[in-house]
Amino acid sequence: MDKKRKTFRHVAAFGKRMEHYIIGLMLKEGLDVYLPMVDDDAIDAVVKKSDGSYVEIQIKARSKDVVFGDGALFAAIPHEHRKNYWFVFYSERMDTMWILSSKEFIKNSSQNKSGKNIGKRTIWFNGRNTKAQTEHIKPRFEKYVATDFTRISTENPDDN
Repeated sequence: MDKKRKTFRHVAAFGKRMEHYIIGLMLKEGLDVYLPMVDDDAIDAVVKKSDGSYVEIQIKARSKDVVFGDGALFAAIPHEHRKNYWFVFYSERMDTMWILSSKEFIKNSSQNKSGKNIGKRTIWFNGRNTKAQTEHIKPRFEKYVATDFTRISTENPDDN
């Protein structure tokens, strides 16, 4: 579908499609995933761990069609620290996933001090090379790159 023909509905549904994509990967990996009926508390999935405890998951995704340089920019996220809480960030263009605990997200994000999104948080995982027209992972975020969900299934997000 070319950019001119993309409908609002297509663009608006991107986030939900990516949530289901990530949840599908979790299921494929064997995680015990539960889905809330409504998403009014920033919880896209709940995972039951092998020890019987539960963790909450928020999934955020960026489309391959975003402006150059913004491939892994996640902005205007309302968030205060939450226990047992993981973020899964996914950049479609970079085909990269980052997993951060609530604490790690707060530590590594910036909080807007003014404007319409005052108090909301922004995290920008990528840098850019304008000459080569490439985007790359900022070195300080490489430790959060994930190719599976081991952190979610084995770590306690409150210990990070």
